[in-house]
This record gives sequence, structure tokens and C-alpha cells, in this order.
Amino acid sequence: MPPLVRPPAPPTPGATEMSEPIPFRKPEPEPLVAKVEPELGPTGRPMPVLPEPKPVTEHGQARVVSMCNQKGGVGKTTTTINLGAALAEYGRKVLLVDFDPQGSLSVGLGLNPHEMDLTIYNLLMERDVRLEDVVVPSGVPGMDLLPSNIDLSAAEVQLVHEVAREQTLARVLAPALEDYDVILIDCQPSLGLLTVNALTASHGVIVPLECEYFALRGVALLKTTIDKVRERLNPRLEIDGVLGTMFDGRTLHGREVMERLVQAWGDTVFHTVIRRTVKFSDSTVAGEPITSYASSSTGAESYRQLAKEVLVRWPDE
Repeated sequence: MPPLVRPPAPPTPGATEMSEPIPFRKPEPEPLVAKVEPELGPTGRPMPVLPEPKPVTEHGQARVVSMCNQKGGVGKTTTTINLGAALAEYGRKVLLVDFDPQGSLSVGLGLNPHEMDLTIYNLLMERDVRLEDVVVPSGVPGMDLLPSNIDLSAAEVQLVHEVAREQTLARVLAPALEDYDVILIDCQPSLGLLTVNALTASHGVIVPLECEYFALRGVALLKTTIDKVRERLNPRLEIDGVLGTMFDGRTLHGREVMERLVQAWGDTVFHTVIRRTVKFSDSTVAGEPITSYASSSTGAESYRQLAKEVLVRWPDE
């Protein structure tokens, strides 16, 4: 019996006897693109590139700015001196106003409070005293000073009975607006009549804020005061920025406070942060700004960066 032979399967439609295998092509690798992450600053936000300030061809039309915080020891006087000196380095003509009866700004620039013939108290309370009679050089080229001492504490009591008492400082500073580019007012650590005078005379407010928990608590009250002054006395007043001072990024507490500050105030917080350094105390004892006492220190560079940042934020700069 012959063996059974299975018939061949019918050919598959479209197939050939000698079909060649499809060659495998390895996909071309995509070009590698380096992703550059933006550099985060101490506030947790990307650091902006700040341009060099433009030179000033003529002086005048000063912007008046108050350093204000009702809590003491947060860096108001240090910021007034060193920001003013940094702005003077960039060619701005600056007038510092010591509006604190403690006279810390005057002492910080080497003046003896007991040897002053005329102070801002005389300018406020005596009609025959002119601005140029009281202004003294600060020792920094391009920066002058209106000094103060304990006599100013009497002005707060005496101004209560004056007509338009909140505008007194604005009236006596009016002649200086044509001669200076920036006027910085160092306020006392309170929200009394002197501070209201400073806010009424100002275009803007810078709030130095120590990076500590207790310093955060009083900022809401300060903002309420600023809002009231804007509504009732000075519609042009605005907050130029909140400045973190005495920052120590090595501590968890310091970083947490900075994070909460940015959450509460957003872009109002300056990118520049002033860190703790012993050079600030040394320069105060020497009676000069840190920009000249320790010109290459981190503190001096921070205030130069702050000067660039405020000039970017200010209109017409």
C-alpha cells in the first residue's frame, strides 16, 4: 500500500516562494538637549538678571521712600544707610532723613547726637530754620543727611495741636525734591504721628523684616496703617517691597519664615535677601556704610543688588 502523501497547502494570496525578511532599522537617537534649570534664590524663586543702573544726567524729582516697621531691630537703619550708599555709588544724589528720636542713623554715620546745633526737630518746629541749615554731609560722596537726636521725641507731642499735622514733614522736605534723586526716611519703631508723617511725605515704603517668627506677626498691622494713610492722606503711596533681613539659610526656621513671607506677600518680596554678618556691626562702630568699610563683603554686594532691584521697580528708572 503506497504511503499517503499530503497535498501541498494552497499558496497564501500575495506571498511569494522566496519572500525576503524585512530589514530592522534602529531608530535614530534624538539629539540630547541640556535642560538648564533656573537658579533659585534664597526666597525660593528664580533669581532675575538685574541690569546695571542707567547713568543720571540731571538730578531732581526725588522719590521719597520710608523704611518702616513698627518692630525694632529689624534692620531699618542699616538698610537706610547702606541702600543710600549703594544708590550713591550708582550716581544717584541721595538724602537720608533720620526720623527716629533715638538718632541711630546719625550715630551710624559718625555724628555725635550731643554736638548737633540743628536737627530735623528744629526744621519741623521753627519757621525760620531752612532745609540747607540742617543738612550735613554724610561722608559718602553724593549722600547727605538730615540728622536727629532725642529732641525729636518732643515733636510728636507738639505736632498734635498743629493744623494739618500729618503733612508737616512733607512741607519741610518739599525744597529737597528738586535737588535729590532719592530721599530715604528712617522711621522710628512705632506707628505714631511721626511715622504717619513719614508715610504721608513718601511715594513708597520699603518694609525691612527680620526672618524670625515674631517679626511676621506685626506686618498685618503695618499694612493696615499704610492702607489708611493711602486712603485718607496720600493716595500715591505704595509698597515698594518687603526686604528679608538677618537671614540665615542654614536654619530650618529661617527658611520656613522666608517661605511664609513669600506666600503672604508674593512678588512684593524682594529677591535680594540680607544675610547675617558681623561686618554690619563693625561698619556701624566705624561710622560708615558697609559699601565703603568692607566693599567686597557679601553684605556690601547684597545692598548693591538691592539698589539695582529697587531702581528696576521704581517708575521712571
